[in-house]
Amino acid sequence: MEEKSDVQLSEDAIQNRIADLAKEMKGADPAELENIKSIIRKNVRFFDRMTLAAYLLKQSMHTRPRSERPERRPRSERPQFSASDNAQKPQEAKERPERVIPEGAKTLYINIGKMKRLYAKDLSKLLQTELGITRDDIYQIRVHDKYSFVTMSEENCQKAIEKLNSQSINGRTAKVTYSEK
Repeated sequence: MEEKSDVQLSEDAIQNRIADLAKEMKGADPAELENIKSIIRKNVRFFDRMTLAAYLLKQSMHTRPRSERPERRPRSERPQFSASDNAQKPQEAKERPERVIPEGAKTLYINIGKMKRLYAKDLSKLLQTELGITRDDIYQIRVHDKYSFVTMSEENCQKAIEKLNSQSINGRTAKVTYSEK
């Protein structure tokens, strides 16, 4: 269970390594360290935590310090793709038609978004079932974290405001109004 190392660790080397780690620790992100500490509390018994710290220190002694590591090469720019690479992409992705929004279209603001697990596909289906419209009647849907925008004809927007306002969508009461854009 216990592995014997060929290198005997001297007390001075351990003290130096602890000092180096303490310096590095001061520059680390405190939130990230708190997260790691929380994980350790959950997964390592209280009386085994110092043993874990000693083991990790021992393991870090066998790795080269950052000052001795070779410098990283800078990342090269993204590789350029040729026209032959595009031939391998799926046909649907290449030929996605750009939607033209007609003149009389209006945009709605809805106070629900991705944080309440509302996505464009779900919102489209909801509008189609509630308003009795087709997918083609919805010109554009943009779902952000806390809110969404839907662009449709003014007639369909008015129906949506009447039907969806104050309705519960994914556990939140919807507030549907015309966008101020």
